[in-house]
This record gives sequence, structure tokens and C-alpha cells, in this order.
Amino acid sequence: MTIPTDPETGEFHRAPNHFADRITADGRDGWPVEPGRYRLVVSRACPWASRALVVRRLLGLEHALSVAVADPIQDEKSWRFTLDPDGRDPVLGIRYLAEAYHAAEPSYTGGVSVPAIVDIPSGRLVTNDYPRITLDLSTEWTAHHRPGAPDLYPEARRDEIDELNAVLHRDVNAAVYEAGFATRQRAYEKAYDRLFARLDALSERLERRRYLVGDSITECDVRLFTTLVRFDAVYHGHFKCNRNKLTELPVLWAYARDLFTTPGFGDTVDFDHIKRHYYQVHEQINPTGIVPKGPDLSGWASPHGREALGGRPFGDGTAPGPPPEAERLARQW
Repeated sequence: MTIPTDPETGEFHRAPNHFADRITADGRDGWPVEPGRYRLVVSRACPWASRALVVRRLLGLEHALSVAVADPIQDEKSWRFTLDPDGRDPVLGIRYLAEAYHAAEPSYTGGVSVPAIVDIPSGRLVTNDYPRITLDLSTEWTAHHRPGAPDLYPEARRDEIDELNAVLHRDVNAAVYEAGFATRQRAYEKAYDRLFARLDALSERLERRRYLVGDSITECDVRLFTTLVRFDAVYHGHFKCNRNKLTELPVLWAYARDLFTTPGFGDTVDFDHIKRHYYQVHEQINPTGIVPKGPDLSGWASPHGREALGGRPFGDGTAPGPPPEAERLARQW
């Protein structure tokens, strides 16, 4: 895997999402919401894709939007379907996600990323715009939400959520990558300092409130969780984000455990995929490809005590049921 960094500053810059069509209730981009028409392609290793898995579970969209899980180990053609029989996704019939990218734009030469939503009839990629995908699942797919689905993007709080999401992206979600992929000391230290300053601020914010915005789970909590759940397993050591482990930050550790044990969060997490992807794919950082045995994961199931802060995880809604049988993960400790 080639990591794009600035040769002068050593800073890592994530490429923009090239495919940004939206699947909407009114089909204004040519892609109307239709149950069974689209396939969500993810890697359980990827935090950006994991957001979509969590939101899909919380909203109960499993029946309306099927999922394809890519192998956590990429090759030179990027994400591949080697976990499926004959190495092909059984619905799309393709070996590589790149085939859907090229079906949408034959001349495309950019990166191939997840999450991605593919139109099943045409085999074309619709979008890889991960920040928009989850918001549209919340706002455009409402006719297909389960009874009791939570409102993860409440209209009255959208400005606050959008503002906080921008901060989370800059200082947490992206900062761990900017630290880990930096090729110069100054670039690494800038990202490292920004990350831990924000984690300290988030600890203060969450000390007396159970969730980031309001008294129930929102899109902000989903976006922070998918970084926190990877922190000790990969970001602390592999990306050198090592001022503290998550387990050494009492408020954030309890907050993360609270979400992990909430239906829809921990039941989408595959630590095996996470660790093998980061340590075996990022050869520039870990040339030996050795995957560490630790950390001990049993603490994720320990009591967190956050119920004492009040709050209602699903607002006026209810918890999702168990994952579909085909998507259930084995206990990992």
C-alpha cells in the first residue's frame, strides 16, 4: 500500500471522495432509495466503513441494504472479495471493488475506498462519500427504518452535530492517520498534539454527560466510537499515538465501553480484521507484517457505570434486535 504524503512537509493528506452522488428519497441525483437495489461494500477493518455498519444496524436497514464484507488484507488492486466462495461477491459477481468503480467511470485512476454503495442492476459505484452516506441513511431512508429506530441526526440539533463532526474529523478521526502516516517528525508531532488536546477536551465534555450531543446517541457518537474502538489495538502502537492508551483515559474508556455494549456498536466490531489490516497492509510502517497478540480485549465487557449520568441511548426509540445470522461475529475473547 502506497501512503500519499507531501515530500516536503511529510504530511499525510487524504484524497477527497471522488464519487459523491446521493441516494435520496426523491432520486434527484438519479439514484432513488429502493430496498434491495443497492449493496453496501465495507471492510470491518476500516473506521470510515464501520460508521455505515453501525448506522445501518441502529436504523434497522439490514433488510433494505445488503452488505458485502471485503477481505481485510488488500493487494495491489485494493479491496477484494476473497472471503466469499470463488473470490467473488455473490451478489455483485465481482472479484474487486475496483470493478464497480470502473463500471461507473472507466477512466478512473484514483484510489479505491470503502464504504462504497454499488447499484446492483448496473454494477456501478454510486458513492464513496463516507460522511454523507451515514447522514443519508438517517434522513433519506426513513421509510425503511425499523419501528423504534433512533433519530441519529435530529433536525433541531444538526448545526451543533455538523460543527462537532467537523472537529472530530480534523482532530481525532483524521489526526490518528496524519500521525501514523507522517514521514517527518514535525508533521507527526503536530498531528499527535492536536489529537491528544482534543481527546482531553472530549474527556471534559463527557465527564458529566453520557453522549456528545443531547441525551441520546447521535451521528457524533458513531464517528468518535469507530476511532476509539481501534485506539489501543492499532493507533497507540502502530500509529505512535502513545501519550496514553484509551484504557488510561478514564472518561473516554468508560464512554467507549458504554457504546461498545450498546446493541449496534460492538456487534459490528471485528478486532481480528482490524489488527490484520493495519499491521499487514501498511508495509511502510510495519515491514515485517507481524501482528501483535495484544491488547487484552476482555475489558470491553467490563462495567462502565455511565448509566448514572442518565440519558436514553435510543431517545424515544428502542434498541435494535440481534444482527442477521450471516452477519454475527464470534466472541473475540
